[in-house]
Amino acid sequence: MENLLVIKIGGNVIDNETALSTFLQSIATIPGKKILVHGGGKLATELSTQLGIATQMVNGRRVTNKPTVKVVTMVYAGYINKSIVAALQASNCAAVGLCGADAQLLPAVKRPVSDVDYGYVGDLLKDKINTAFIQALLNAGTLPVIAPITCNSEGQLLNVNADTVASSLAEAMSKHYNTTLIFCFEKNGLLSDINKPDSVVPVIKTTGVDELKQQGIITDGMLPKIDNAAAAINNGVSKVILGHAQHIQQLANSTTGYGTHITR
Repeated sequence: MENLLVIKIGGNVIDNETALSTFLQSIATIPGKKILVHGGGKLATELSTQLGIATQMVNGRRVTNKPTVKVVTMVYAGYINKSIVAALQASNCAAVGLCGADAQLLPAVKRPVSDVDYGYVGDLLKDKINTAFIQALLNAGTLPVIAPITCNSEGQLLNVNADTVASSLAEAMSKHYNTTLIFCFEKNGLLSDINKPDSVVPVIKTTGVDELKQQGIITDGMLPKIDNAAAAINNGVSKVILGHAQHIQQLANSTTGYGTHITR
């Protein structure tokens, strides 16, 4: 099978114009088929604050009420998505900006209320992901840039965690490609000590994730990343790596000594 990279960019890199520009220039030079999924950075929170809309996060995930779903759609599927597409095209990379609501790309249902009411948050219907549409874009030589907004069958817009979008896409596409999933952010990988940038945990076995959570090494925004990374490697994705955005070339080539690698 052909190789495919599914790359998720998030964290503070989205908010740093220089770091994001450097990252996107690197992405443009990586050969082969690739998909870029992005998060929203701090802009949605900043805009919500300006509009007097409270932001609530639970286990690294945003609680999305009606006003908030409007904000995240404008920010994620609008300004950030199109800014990334424009920057890629400035680097001679043919990119097309999408969200999960386009072409029924990422069908979802509104998350049912259990311990936490996440509001207008979507749970993806993984078996209905429109892989044929993505394949057509890849075969046309374009790079799909995907924002984490989708909708349900009633047309209700839903916010989806971008790490979940990336891992679910990687799982779905692994039926057609030898797929590598890379989570890029502002750290060198999962750190055993958050205050020591070089304390990278080089390898995590999926069987050891719960222990790392109990030790307090996997917390907050790393929770959805690691959970989605473990799910991906257990569901057909060939490689899953977490690492610094400035090392994307090395991560894409699975260069030893860079990032945290998730294994079974």
